[in-house]
Amino acid sequence: MARPVLFRAAWLLVLLSCPFRGEAQVPDAARHAGLPFQHLIHIPGPNPILVPGPAGAWDDGVIEAADAFEDLGVYYLYYHGSGQGKGYRLGVATAPHPLGPFRKHGERPVLDLGPKGAWDDRGVACAMILKEGRDRYWMWYSGCGEAEGQRQWSIGLATASAPVGPWKKHPGNPILRDFGYVGGVVKWVGKYYLYTAHPIGSTGPDYSPFSVATADHPTGPWKPRPHPVLREGTPGEWDDGGFSEAEVIHCPGILHTFYGGAKLFPERIRSRESIGYAYSFDRYHFVKHGRNPVVPRQACPNTAAMAEVHAIFEMPLVYLYHTLRYLQPPSAADREKFSNVEHLGVQVLATATPFRLQMPHLSLETLGPGKTTSLDDVPPIGLGQVRDVALTAECVYAAKVTKPLRLHVRSSYDGVHYDTADLGCLENDFTPGALGRKTFPVDTKVRFLKVLAENPDPSESVSKVKITVTVGG
Repeated sequence: MARPVLFRAAWLLVLLSCPFRGEAQVPDAARHAGLPFQHLIHIPGPNPILVPGPAGAWDDGVIEAADAFEDLGVYYLYYHGSGQGKGYRLGVATAPHPLGPFRKHGERPVLDLGPKGAWDDRGVACAMILKEGRDRYWMWYSGCGEAEGQRQWSIGLATASAPVGPWKKHPGNPILRDFGYVGGVVKWVGKYYLYTAHPIGSTGPDYSPFSVATADHPTGPWKPRPHPVLREGTPGEWDDGGFSEAEVIHCPGILHTFYGGAKLFPERIRSRESIGYAYSFDRYHFVKHGRNPVVPRQACPNTAAMAEVHAIFEMPLVYLYHTLRYLQPPSAADREKFSNVEHLGVQVLATATPFRLQMPHLSLETLGPGKTTSLDDVPPIGLGQVRDVALTAECVYAAKVTKPLRLHVRSSYDGVHYDTADLGCLENDFTPGALGRKTFPVDTKVRFLKVLAENPDPSESVSKVKITVTVGG
């Protein structure tokens, strides 16, 4: 079998000074000196980054996060979604940048339900992809079906020659029965480690500890370890309700996981989840970060839960993709189905300084004469732990336009309620019939901001309107 392409973890060799020689050749003192991370600066992402499809689409119900990774310059974000009266099925969105914009691939799921009576005829979810060689992709996923009169989540395998498929299910599925929700799969010294949220419901409704099974080949046979590798917190702690599934990432000698830890509510959909971090040197015992949660939900506007966490690492930044649940309906369209509203979100952790992060804020093909965007058109930008901020505006002017694009910067103390007056009013560079682009520094004493774009010209539209926010520390 070809050597695996470790596209998720190569940068960790620099971060943790962890050589490829293997765990046994790295002294304990040296290994522990790199943990926990010396810097974990949280920057809320431009959320949501992906929402359910329009009415009638296969994913017009709720969507939840699955795997995220970069391959050959493209960023892939897998998710499972419900819709059309069917259970979860798997889709994928792609982007040229870790923060998007993400575009859904095709109009159908990339992995569908099995036929009636199959082990996965009720749900297909929780994808985890591992690339080996140049064009071999393995996908482990959780499938739901009936077993002895009860619903059961088992593990299946699919293969493809490209991340978007077509995916072909393994004829020997399920490869492991009744083993929960897939979180991560890593390969370590020729052996595969499958980490899942299991047993489902043992710590709270739909929550679990983390468990692991091992095999010498992706198809198995898989041998589950009898004891969990990461347990819920003690009563009263922030994660005492257990975990949703989460990815495990491998650096030779060290495993890392960022996970959603729960405080339970009687209704699972109302439970609160923040993001914690844990690591392991022996693959079977994870140690929690001493300053968990590393991403408290309270730092993110209107956020009730960040679940099903997956990660992409790009030194010195960690991008954490997750299911996003809200405290209040995020828009008027969501009020009817609240609280059963789930989107995809992203958080960013800077692991060192200095850092720079560019976040997309607004992208419009056209902005008509006399039109101004609304606060609902853009995500909040959190400035709590950043030192400097700049806005870059660009647009293409029509040949007869007479006035430049105008930006209205609005601030907020909580990311939900915004001032009715401008913090600042800025004008873009202006040349009729040409591209205009200008960058502005912004006051960082505020906690959150949004930017409105106004086209003050009474008769001409502007096109290709784009606003990017750059934060640094």
